[in-house]
Amino acid sequence: MCLRFITGGLLLAAIGLLSSCRHKPGKDDTMKPPMAKRVDKELSMHGHTRVDPWYWLNQREDTAVLHYLEAENAYTEAMTAHTAALRDTLFGELVGRVPQHEVSAPYDLNGYSYYYRYEEGQEYPRYFRKPLSGDTTEELLLDVPEMAAGHAYYHVSGFSLSPNNRYLAFGVDEVSRRQYFLQVKDLQTGATLQDRIENTTGEAVWAADNRTLFYTVKDASLRSYRIMRHTLGSKEDVVVYEEKDPTFSTGIQLSKSREYLIIASSSTLSDEYRILRADNPRGEFRVFQARERGHEYRIDHGGEYFYIVTNWNARDFRLMRCSPGLTSKGAWEEVIPAREDVLVQGVELFRDFLVVEERKGGLVQYRVMPADGSAPYYVEFWEATYFAHFLDNHEYESDRVRFGYSSLTTPMSTYDYDLRSRKLDLRKRQEVVGGFDPELYHAERRDVVSHDGVKVPVSLVYRKDLYTPGKGMPAVLYGYGSYGYSTDAYFSSSRLSLLNRGFIFAIAHVRGGQEMGRQWYEDGKLLKKKNTFLDFIACAEGLIAEGFTSPEHLYAIGGSAGGLLVGAVANMRPELFNGIVAQVPFVDVVTTMLDETIPLTTAEYDEWGNPTEKDYYDYMLSYSPYDNVEAKDYPAMLVTTGLHDSQVQYWEPAKWVAKLRHMKTDDNLLLLHTDMETGHGGASGRFSAYQEVARYYAFLLDLEEKK
Repeated sequence: MCLRFITGGLLLAAIGLLSSCRHKPGKDDTMKPPMAKRVDKELSMHGHTRVDPWYWLNQREDTAVLHYLEAENAYTEAMTAHTAALRDTLFGELVGRVPQHEVSAPYDLNGYSYYYRYEEGQEYPRYFRKPLSGDTTEELLLDVPEMAAGHAYYHVSGFSLSPNNRYLAFGVDEVSRRQYFLQVKDLQTGATLQDRIENTTGEAVWAADNRTLFYTVKDASLRSYRIMRHTLGSKEDVVVYEEKDPTFSTGIQLSKSREYLIIASSSTLSDEYRILRADNPRGEFRVFQARERGHEYRIDHGGEYFYIVTNWNARDFRLMRCSPGLTSKGAWEEVIPAREDVLVQGVELFRDFLVVEERKGGLVQYRVMPADGSAPYYVEFWEATYFAHFLDNHEYESDRVRFGYSSLTTPMSTYDYDLRSRKLDLRKRQEVVGGFDPELYHAERRDVVSHDGVKVPVSLVYRKDLYTPGKGMPAVLYGYGSYGYSTDAYFSSSRLSLLNRGFIFAIAHVRGGQEMGRQWYEDGKLLKKKNTFLDFIACAEGLIAEGFTSPEHLYAIGGSAGGLLVGAVANMRPELFNGIVAQVPFVDVVTTMLDETIPLTTAEYDEWGNPTEKDYYDYMLSYSPYDNVEAKDYPAMLVTTGLHDSQVQYWEPAKWVAKLRHMKTDDNLLLLHTDMETGHGGASGRFSAYQEVARYYAFLLDLEEKK
């Protein structure tokens, strides 16, 4: 339920702020921001005491908290009222590049072709299918625009078709807390069944009998912890597995062959799987390979074997296989050995081919291995820097692999690659309404040297005719650098609104990601986390030193763990940036990682460390953005959050802004915007999501205009 209300006093205050801004155009920098009250709370650990005056902001349903968030929103609206026309222009540009009518590239599954379609003016898609043979009449599966009517937020996820193609299971989130209820639709009758299951991940898997459904539920901290078995029409579901280790989460999937149900239990540094024949849904799952500290692996089944991507004696992983009857690692047979310069990321299984996703030199490549024993080969890509990922490869019998492809100057494209003829078939390319000419833009990748001599890649793009070498152009530097998530060079039609106004856009491939292999990740987490921040600083300094930009025209953007990045950098080197946008930022590291009731905390000890251990406590405390705010000048900052955020709780950015307001010594703009109706991912509609993008683009452009 959305908690959004304003009392009369606050409403008058908000109106007063807005009226004052309209009454004094150009004088909005003289207005007084909200100042959160101080209620000192002592937090002690390892003989050290922190005093947190804004700890009270973590009471989500406290009216004083909601009043404060609304007052900050009113202040933000007032202080940016002069950019309203610019925001409208930007929103019009962003939405205007999106085709009103759009159809996805169809994919085949079990005799049908599946796709979705957006109609003009609709925020949400309709989902369809057609038989691949016989009567190919289009069949409407879900009318999401109709389902979403009256909801401020609505997200459908986890489509799962029963083997006989009759039943569709799907999840719905109406709050943006990533807590989905499951429903089942009978596609033969068109009726939605009474089987509604609450508090799930939104994902479900069918057994071979077309009546049994397996799904995952969440505990009070939103950890995925229990696998349930449901029989259609039944009101008594059965627990088939419970993950009791709070540092692990669990889920269930179907193998590529559709012969096995697979339960996965995973933490940051360890995995364990259980398997069961899909035609024996009431049988007992058995352990595939017992969990071991530091052993990460993933499995899938096709033909005679299970295939395993594993880091067992292989830092950058290798590919192995085993028979279904002998699954402990002593029986595994090596298919692709470990290599120093190649990270094995995953594999798609087909009857006659294996397609292995590898990463070398920071770029994804696909290695094709024919089952007949003929020589392996690589799919040839045609740009120096790009982004590729597997897409919709559901059919084990297929001779085609589908992948998405993009670069800084190539819109997202869906390709089918014929594994026999080695020919590419472009099935769909992201349309940019109004046209997009890649020849107008230049993309490149450079290396900068970080504090310890390590070379850090930076990808950048700009419009050729608006770029003057050595001038010091306005530039945005984006970074993430956590969880081994690689930030690849991808296309964004939204980004054109900056590039076409003379901005450079750069991506810092900092440690903590996995762009340059597993060691790149290992060197950017736990007690080496500061490498992430220092790499980002080195990237900023490199862009300045090479004349691309200057501190007066450089801006940083990061979200979630990337918000931690820009928050830490704001404390460490504030003079490098004219402005910072921190989206749903993870900034109160120590307090959050000490609170086991918060989603993600226990599961992420191997990413950040467990602060109940003094070494980790001290190290976290040394970089946590909230704990390291000082009485000094900071860049202008726009901070965003969502009241229902399940990943980074709204009070982290709210507390951070409150502390910055009390301590910073400059007059630079500091804004907090809380979306009172959404969570970590923002708005759910395809157009409404651009409102937030327009907001922070306008913030950046306004700062640049004032230089």
